[in-house]
Parts: sequence; C-alpha cells; structure tokens
Amino acid sequence: MRYTSNARTKLGDKYLTSKILHLKPSTDDQYIISRDGDRLDLIANDIYGDVKYWFIIAAANNLGKGTFEIPAGLQIRLPRLPIDILQLIEDNNRIR
Repeated sequence: MRYTSNARTKLGDKYLTSKILHLKPSTDDQYIISRDGDRLDLIANDIYGDVKYWFIIAAANNLGKGTFEIPAGLQIRLPRLPIDILQLIEDNNRIR
C-alpha cells in the first residue's frame, strides 16, 4: 500500500492527510549549500539512504511545493535521523 509509511493514515476506505510537525532545529542537524542539479529526493537518498524521506528535508526548509528541485546556493537544513521524526509524525497523527 502506497501511503502506509508516512504521508497518510487510512480510516475505513478513506485516506487522511498527515499533519507534518514543525521541525525545530536541533544540534544534530546538518547543513549543506545546494548546487545545480540538487533535488530533495536525491539528497534524502544520500543522507538518509532512502528517497522516500524527501519530505523531511522539504518540511524543514519550506521546500517541495510541486517540485523536487532545489535552487542552487540555498543553505539546506538536514534534520536528525528520520526515524525520530517519523515517530513524532505518527504520534501526532494517531487516531483517537
């Protein structure tokens, strides 16, 4: 199933969009300066080992509205390990 890992929660036959938490800066964050050809999915693969974590970088940097491409010369914050963030998102979106 396409939406089980992070983007949506299934309720009956409908999918609910998850709310992404504001990702506060941490001392564990890394920073890079983007270059020509950088993309959210490719950076996620390089940093986290999986392209599916692109949305973490997008949320932390207010990027990714309609494209994976990143303009060159931007400072990009790379939040701590995605497992921590995925747990926060899951906890925040738990159906009660």
